[in-house]
Amino acid sequence: MTRISFRAALAFSLGIAVLPVAGHGVSVPAAMAQSAADNAPAAPVQILYKALDTVQKAHSSFAERSQIVAPAIDQSYDLTAVLKASVGLRYNALNDDEKQKLLAAFRNYTVARYVSSFKPGSDVQFSVSPTIADAPAGGGKIVVTHVGGDDGSAPTELSYIVHQENGSWRITDVLLSDAHISQAAAQRADFSSTLASGGVAGLIAVLERKVQNYSSN
Repeated sequence: MTRISFRAALAFSLGIAVLPVAGHGVSVPAAMAQSAADNAPAAPVQILYKALDTVQKAHSSFAERSQIVAPAIDQSYDLTAVLKASVGLRYNALNDDEKQKLLAAFRNYTVARYVSSFKPGSDVQFSVSPTIADAPAGGGKIVVTHVGGDDGSAPTELSYIVHQENGSWRITDVLLSDAHISQAAAQRADFSSTLASGGVAGLIAVLERKVQNYSSN
């Protein structure tokens, strides 16, 4: 199995271009031992990273690895909030049926993108900072992490914006901190032209094609 660099994995998983950063190779230890009770805002990030760490070591089919990642996505992300931010103002004009169908397609797309990015043998390593900061607005928190590999690159800092709803913390955005790039903003730019030309049905079709492409690679 051909390995991918952790920067390539980030590019796939965030849907953005990741620029090289000069530095020595660093192996970052996984930080999965911290309990959710000790650091509740970090819990969804730890759930996600644990699943990604697992699928990198699971030499199984794409469908089987998706079954590992999908529950972690459901537990760690507020996908409705992410989708709303990714669609922008157009989201408010959608009817309930359109929102439901688009959310289902977006979930499948998110799962497939992660599974494709963190293939078995990738050896990407994850570290979650114990320090939690307040988000600039909205009452959320910022969870800082570092993602690295063994390809000679320096680890990349990723920050997760998390919000609490009904007593549970969920991820609502991901920031590539050294470039200040928002995942939701990148997706909004990507989705905008498709929605303008093809509406919800067009965007669903694009997401479904991307899922097929991810699953075949």
